Amino acid sequence: MTVQGLVIERVAPGSIAAELGMEPGDRLVAVNGLPVEDILDYRFLTCEEELTITLVKASGEEWLCDVEKDYDDDLGVDFAGGGLEPIRRCQNRCLFCFVDQMPRGLRPTLYVKDDDYRLSFTQGNFITLTNLRERDLERIIRQRLSPLYISVHTTNPALREKMLGHPRAGKIMEQLHRLGQGGIEMHTQVVLCPGINDGVELERTVRDLVNLWPAVRSVAIVPVGLTRYREGLFPLRPFTREEAGEIVEQVQTWQDHCLERCARAVVFASDEFYLLAEKEVPPALRYDDFPQTENGVGLVRLFLDEWEQVSPSLPRALPCPRKVTVATGVLAERVLAPVVDRLNEIENLAVELAVIPNRLFGPQVTVTGLVSGRDILAALEGSNPGQTLILPAVMLRQPEQIFLDGMTVQELSSLLDRPVIVVDGPAGLVETCVKC
Repeated sequence: MTVQGLVIERVAPGSIAAELGMEPGDRLVAVNGLPVEDILDYRFLTCEEELTITLVKASGEEWLCDVEKDYDDDLGVDFAGGGLEPIRRCQNRCLFCFVDQMPRGLRPTLYVKDDDYRLSFTQGNFITLTNLRERDLERIIRQRLSPLYISVHTTNPALREKMLGHPRAGKIMEQLHRLGQGGIEMHTQVVLCPGINDGVELERTVRDLVNLWPAVRSVAIVPVGLTRYREGLFPLRPFTREEAGEIVEQVQTWQDHCLERCARAVVFASDEFYLLAEKEVPPALRYDDFPQTENGVGLVRLFLDEWEQVSPSLPRALPCPRKVTVATGVLAERVLAPVVDRLNEIENLAVELAVIPNRLFGPQVTVTGLVSGRDILAALEGSNPGQTLILPAVMLRQPEQIFLDGMTVQELSSLLDRPVIVVDGPAGLVETCVKC
């Protein structure tokens, strides 16, 4: 037989796999006679209580291992590459692609353009469906790989082919219908580009996607991200304050319609639109169950609601003098400034808000999540950040605590010669500020 399958990287001591004699370097190639291509096949096929596992030892010897187990028992193995290699690469040439406008020297993984439905299911990565084959669609439905996160951008076939630079991009509605009929739930996004897929095109896209409810559970509208490295790329511009306000008003109208029809808001504008338009973010009820926080949708509302909960319990004074600095991106200054003002009412506490310009990507990039370690270092050079520098967790890849430019929190702390604390939300912020 052709040896493919998954290479075992680790066997848990005392596990079923250890009892069977499985070892690192062995290759698991089939379960009950069905081939195992990746971790999803493995999980799907090993749910049965009686298994016959085809194993190829590192020596080339083939074993057949019979297993009787409870339904939810795991064999106790980890696979090389998480059982998902090789990753499917993106075949598109999107005119707004953020990777194409990144400088050199960032974390190597940031340059990898994946478009893999397995990562969409396991990690929430957005995919375009342009590289999906018939057998992929059948597998997604058969194995119930739901929900999926899908980059739609527009439902106009010709416009989508132009925006994604792929001849199969125009099949999106056919694919979404197929997935929906197969019982797959989908969270979708529209990267909005002024003068291209906004206006009447956005109206069409939202209408088409909402008509697929309840299969389409959410539609997130996010503004195109533009860096200073766009030489030779398709000409794009950012949204103005007035245009952002119009988007916010459109979304509210669509939400009103969806709340009446579906009892769900369904359509969301990213926080960036509200901050750019200088509009209040909606209440939590307008975010359903916050399905797209990783896409920057609803994070401000969650922050404000948590602040409302923790602020009444702030102390009147600290037992000792304390000075800290809180770093943020340009766009979030409006959210954090009132919080810092309130913290400064605490006796013996001095909190400084450091708004960090984005030197790495350029001034048009203002979101906090794209601030680099070098940006912070340059902004605070020659200043006195006090006893502690506080950073929001959104700036870093977790759990390693690494910035986009590869700098670690430890390295930043050493260069600034003071502790750097990463917090996730108002509760962590308050705890760090008042800790003498």
